[in-house]
Order: sequence, then C-alpha cells, then structure tokens
Amino acid sequence: MDRSVKHRLKEVRWRLRRAAAALRWGVAELSRSPAVLGNAMPKSGSHLIIQVLRGLTRVGPFVNPGFPPVNRTENNRNLSEDQILANIYGMLPGDIRYGYIQAREPFISALTRPGMATVFVYRDPRDMIVSHVFYATEIYPGHALHEYYTQKLTTMEERINAAITGLDIDGLKMRSISGRYEAYLGWMDRPEVLCLRFEDLILHQEAAITRLLEYLERRGFSPKLHAEQAVALIRKAIQPVRSGTFRKGQPGNWREHFTERNKQVFKDAAGDLVIRLGYEKDFSW
Repeated sequence: MDRSVKHRLKEVRWRLRRAAAALRWGVAELSRSPAVLGNAMPKSGSHLIIQVLRGLTRVGPFVNPGFPPVNRTENNRNLSEDQILANIYGMLPGDIRYGYIQAREPFISALTRPGMATVFVYRDPRDMIVSHVFYATEIYPGHALHEYYTQKLTTMEERINAAITGLDIDGLKMRSISGRYEAYLGWMDRPEVLCLRFEDLILHQEAAITRLLEYLERRGFSPKLHAEQAVALIRKAIQPVRSGTFRKGQPGNWREHFTERNKQVFKDAAGDLVIRLGYEKDFSW
C-alpha cells in the first residue's frame, strides 16, 4: 500500500477515534484533557510507556491516534526538526503519542506548554546498553551497527565496550553512553514533566501508574473513576511481549552480560551517571 494512502487512512482512523471518545466522555471533557507524549531514549522503555499511556483510553477521554513516533516517518526514518514540531503541535487534546525527543529547545517549550503532558522514561544505562546490543545484533538486521557488531567485533564484551565508549570509525558514529544520556537528562530538571524509571513501571507498577494519574490531573485531566479502578484498568493494557522489540526487559539483566572489564570501562567512562540517576550509591558495584 502506498505510504501516503496508508497515512491518510490512519488520519481517518484518528478522527473516528476522537469522535468515539467525544461521544463516550463528552466533547467538553475531551477538550479539557491534555495531549500526552511518552518520551524516552531508544531502548529505554518507549514501547512500555506507550502501552501504559494507551491504557488511559480505558479510564478517560484520551485517544490513541495510532501514528508512529513524533520524530519518525512510517518507515522509521528520522524527521526534520520542523516536521517533529509540526507533529507535536498537531496533537489535539487527549491525543496520546510517543517519541525520542532530546531535552533542548525548541522541544522543551513545545512539550512543557499548557495543555501538554510529557512523561519521560529513563532506564539503568547498563541495561540500556545490553538491550541496544541485542537489538542491533539479533533483532534488527537493518540496524546501522549490525554489520560492525557481528562482523568486526567477535564477543559480547567488545560490543558492550563499544556501546559504552562510542564509535567514530569507517563512517559509523555513535555517541558514548554518557553523551547519549546527557542529551536527555535535562527533562529531569523540568517540573512540568513527569519522570518515571523504567524499572518502576516493571517492578512497582501500581505506584508508578498512580503517579502518572496524579500528574495528568495536575495537567488538566478530570478523573471519572476511583484511582484503584483506573490503575487496574491501565495495568491490564501492559503487555510487553506484544512489542516487536521485546527481548527480556527485566531490570538488572546487565549483570548477566557485563564482564569485569565491561564494568571497569563503564566506571571509567560514565561511572557517575548511574550514581546521578540513583542506580548506585558509589563506584563499588
């Protein structure tokens, strides 16, 4: 099917879903609900948070348009800054989308304005690295680093070290793990943004979802269900294995793959990062 036709069909579906939400909850309630964007670094919980957010359609006037990430095309190509902003500003009250948006202008202003609710999910960098390596080597052969990881590097230890320190070789470029996180950590300084740990969405779901609902209420959402009922309905929407990129998703999985050498390379390159994020108290891990 032609991509432009496919996109137009998705737009029709979006409008129909908005009409259904307005009929069910009321036009006024829908118009008062914030537009919600689930934001994350790649391999850090984007598919989990979008499942959580789509669960909102069960508890209030929210709409899942069914569009790709706000920063990517239907065929997973990166969009220009202007196109990303057009997607963000094109979100209507109650719309739910997700993306991979760095904490810089003009995105900060776009995602913290009145009527907008932004949820930033972050993950233990060590688990993110392992997830990235498996994704590039085993799950998505089209990944830019697939050939390098599978043909140039011969061990998991080498791949993890490369993901920690970054690459700039033979036309391949990847920022260090510290550099990649620094581009996103500014969201944690924004009071208008709710920051949730990926691990809490797995291990402490009820508390994390309660925080989400309380945050949305502060951003304009008027709950119609008791908190316990709303949390239970949203939890039913969470099915990680339905994600096309799902592998394990279990917190602490890095321990099965990091060698002592990997640990030392990480500590030398970004040891303070896990301390800043609250995953470790010091360097003695």
